[in-house]
Amino acid sequence: MSNPPERAASGDREPEHVPASETGEGSLAAHAAATRPSRRLVILLAAIAAVVLVVDQLTKAWAQHALRDGKVIDVPGGFFHLRLVYNPGAALSIATGMTWLLTIIVVVVVVFIVRSLRRLRSTGWAVALGLLLGGAVGNLADRLLRAPGVARGYVVDFIGYGDWFVGNVADIAIVVAAVLIALLALRGIGMDGRPIADDAAAAPRHEADDESAESPEGR
Repeated sequence: MSNPPERAASGDREPEHVPASETGEGSLAAHAAATRPSRRLVILLAAIAAVVLVVDQLTKAWAQHALRDGKVIDVPGGFFHLRLVYNPGAALSIATGMTWLLTIIVVVVVVFIVRSLRRLRSTGWAVALGLLLGGAVGNLADRLLRAPGVARGYVVDFIGYGDWFVGNVADIAIVVAAVLIALLALRGIGMDGRPIADDAAAAPRHEADDESAESPEGR
């Protein structure tokens, strides 16, 4: 009984392994890893937001107790003073009577920050967005929970800046966040920690990788 013919050498070989990078999967994996949020930075952002929110609400509670009946406390130096004001508008008493609109704007800002977490890989942006989130939620809590009604509540202000305006801790956090964001933008740093120009240049390449992976040749 004769032995069966040997298979061709080519048939005995295991299929060649195609590197993932050649199919586009490697670049997609690298892109996914690069855009995955840093847990450490998300925790940092959340911690900063929580501290700002707690300090804001505690100081507002103190102001309503210590500064009632029109009491004013002068701070040494003559510029700052403490007095209780219920603000129906935004900072500098802008948009008075449009509390509902300001509430919607703040909700949009909060949603934007939460959705941006997936791209967060910059410590500077984590600090800035943490301050912004804490300040936004601090004033949003006033608008939702205080009189005269839901989404129409007045914000508690008590830190007077000369004869200019009266604000609160949440306002300070928001202003500092705005300054940090402006500085990061001027330096060209994106939320993922890379230069913004690099992100713009990389976007077409990632789109091409997506199309390559979805095509039959790329699978």
